[in-house]
Amino acid sequence: MRLENREGRPTSGVLEMELPQASAPSRAGLGSLGLVGLDSSNHRPQQGGSKAGSRGPYLSGAAGQSCWVPMDQDFGPFLTERRSHCPFPKHFSSRSKDPCFTENTPLLGSFSQEEGSRCMPVYRPEFITADEPWENSSAEWEGGALLSTELAVSSGSASTEKGELLDSAHIRCHLSKLRCCVQWLKVSGLFVFVVLCSILFSLYPDQGKFWQLLAVSPLESYSVNLSSHADSMLLQVDLAGALVASGPSHLGKEEHVAVEVTQANAPGSRRRRPQQVTHNWTIFLNPSGGEHTVMSRTFEVLSREPVSINIRASLQQTQIVPLLMAHQYLRASIEAQVTIAAVILAGVYVLIIFEIVHRTLAAMLGSLAALAALAVIGDRPTLTQVVEWIDFETLALLFGMMILVAIFSETGFFDYCAVKAYQLSRGRVWAMIIMLCLIAAVLSAFLDNVTTALLFTPVTIRLCEVLNLDPRQVLIAEVIFTNIGGAATAIGDPPNVIIVSNQELRKMGLDFAGFTAHMFAGICFVLLFSFPLLRLLYWNRKLYNKEPSEIVELKHEIHVWRLTAQRISPASREETAVRGLLLEKVLSLERLLARRLHSFHRQISQEDKNWETNIQELQKKHRISDRTLLTKCVTVLGLVIFMFFLNSFVPGVHLDLGWIAILGAIWLLILADIHDFEIILHRVEWATLLFFAALFILMEIPVLLNLSRDPEISLPAPPLMYALALGACLGGNGTLIGASANVVCAGIAEQHGYGFSFMEFFRLGFPMMIVSCMVGMCYLLVAHVVMGWN
Repeated sequence: MRLENREGRPTSGVLEMELPQASAPSRAGLGSLGLVGLDSSNHRPQQGGSKAGSRGPYLSGAAGQSCWVPMDQDFGPFLTERRSHCPFPKHFSSRSKDPCFTENTPLLGSFSQEEGSRCMPVYRPEFITADEPWENSSAEWEGGALLSTELAVSSGSASTEKGELLDSAHIRCHLSKLRCCVQWLKVSGLFVFVVLCSILFSLYPDQGKFWQLLAVSPLESYSVNLSSHADSMLLQVDLAGALVASGPSHLGKEEHVAVEVTQANAPGSRRRRPQQVTHNWTIFLNPSGGEHTVMSRTFEVLSREPVSINIRASLQQTQIVPLLMAHQYLRASIEAQVTIAAVILAGVYVLIIFEIVHRTLAAMLGSLAALAALAVIGDRPTLTQVVEWIDFETLALLFGMMILVAIFSETGFFDYCAVKAYQLSRGRVWAMIIMLCLIAAVLSAFLDNVTTALLFTPVTIRLCEVLNLDPRQVLIAEVIFTNIGGAATAIGDPPNVIIVSNQELRKMGLDFAGFTAHMFAGICFVLLFSFPLLRLLYWNRKLYNKEPSEIVELKHEIHVWRLTAQRISPASREETAVRGLLLEKVLSLERLLARRLHSFHRQISQEDKNWETNIQELQKKHRISDRTLLTKCVTVLGLVIFMFFLNSFVPGVHLDLGWIAILGAIWLLILADIHDFEIILHRVEWATLLFFAALFILMEIPVLLNLSRDPEISLPAPPLMYALALGACLGGNGTLIGASANVVCAGIAEQHGYGFSFMEFFRLGFPMMIVSCMVGMCYLLVAHVVMGWN
């Protein structure tokens, strides 16, 4: 291992640190560093040499012997002895042949960007032996003495900083132990929770429903008396048949089935007679005799008295209506069920927000808790029922689109779009930012917004580095418009996919074309207000880096070296020596930074004058890699989107959205001639698919659909769904964890060294979220209340 001097001046002494080879015994690591070699050979540098000139004198000249001494010994006696002989000439003879011998390691690898690899010089006059010629000029000697004095001063400051780091090492050790304890508590707590839920789920059997076939008419009714249970608090009644959830205002007829549930209330005293309590439930019939529909209603059990159920039909004609009925008692009240559901949902949110576990595992834990709670209250579902709760059409649509995007990303189209935006802006910063945001919004409207953020973020960072811009500000704006654009169509964001894939909503007229038309018009208004707001929020912010790119890179380099030094625990003297060497490296880079800051004149222009040169370099690196594959991808993707719209207008096309996406993926796999199919499958976000499957199990009662079914509320379902889609998609811009695209973009930016914090995103994203949601709300009010566009 060696530390390099960024200036690369030839030296008379080279300070080296020996690292063990990869094939060393089990003691390999920082703790096994034991020796420091001091090379006392002195050679004059060659003038006008090649790039390797700094290393040439050491390789070609007759180097002196290299001697090694333990770190904890004094150098004085060793140097005196060095003039006569070397204490270990044979053991280190192979090392002494090259005074610049280095061993590249990930920790202290070479990072010089100027002229090759150089050794870090250390000038010590007393290191010159008696047999070496004194050929150095007085100027060279003065320069060496000056640098020696400078190093001594830096060594003093380095020792002070070493002491501070030693003090902080104990704090870090305690924090490390605390983190281990927290990790152990987290794993133990979650494991106990899972075991408890598993035991509760296994103690109660499946409460299979026993359906009774009955026939009702205006002339004949059906009645049954049920005996109550001691621990029962609710009675759930299920009816199945040609039923609909909407009221008579939607059908224009008043044909319905009336259900009366009667029970004697417990008397308050012995002198009073029991009071009869009757609950009424009205279910409307489907006049067209449609498919089989199950309706459920829960009634409160007031006492241990028997419960009577009476069912009669109200029809315009005398006819018989066949129905299926089932009932079961539940052991928890409505208030208790709501409390349990709120606790489970809050727990899932805590696990996801604070990233205690992966969001997919958090949803699975919530689903397990919900199933255990259902088993305890007496409504344990069967495995078939649990599988039926999953919306496989939504998962099929997501899977098919993921396959299409995975193949589409191999063409380099996303990189080409980013570079094209820079070219069209002609180097103007704000024009380029607006174009990048607009392109991201358009792409995310037809592709998944998470994939758009995943592929667009690296090339955006590269563009910002070329223009000396702060990538964090550009990335935050870009991902915000990615979420806005994803709300424009039915396939741009997973919430929209869930809504448009619901069969019951499709029967109400909420198809792909109608949903996209409503959402696209609203998002256009949101974009008109969002771009001026973005410029207003960035009005006093400097998008350019404050220093030139060389200064920024040097500061980043200093930060990396300092962070590396801080991560070394001073468990031994060798590790303390390595930390000291790293800190000396930091000090030398800081002196170089001070000189460059003094010499550079920072002049930032609002227009990049070298944009033509930059665009040529970017076009060489970021271009369309496979035009033939791009043509195939665009053709298949266009055909899939056309089939989505065709499914809304042509009743003869008996293909759901999930089937269309799956068929499109198969078409493109055949046309692209994919042989390594595993690579495509690796790009499928399986965690996202499992996450939504677990959410379907956790959230099996649809709230908005139940509100639209309630005859007392009688709200139309489509406007509620548009409000839900706008709120879910635009609301994700409020915080960093509000949308998956935000998290993906922040993770990639942090990998490139440009991570942004929660508050940095919040200061820009939250105002954008408030304004965009207000615009969307006003649009919905005008469209559905004033204009009556339903």
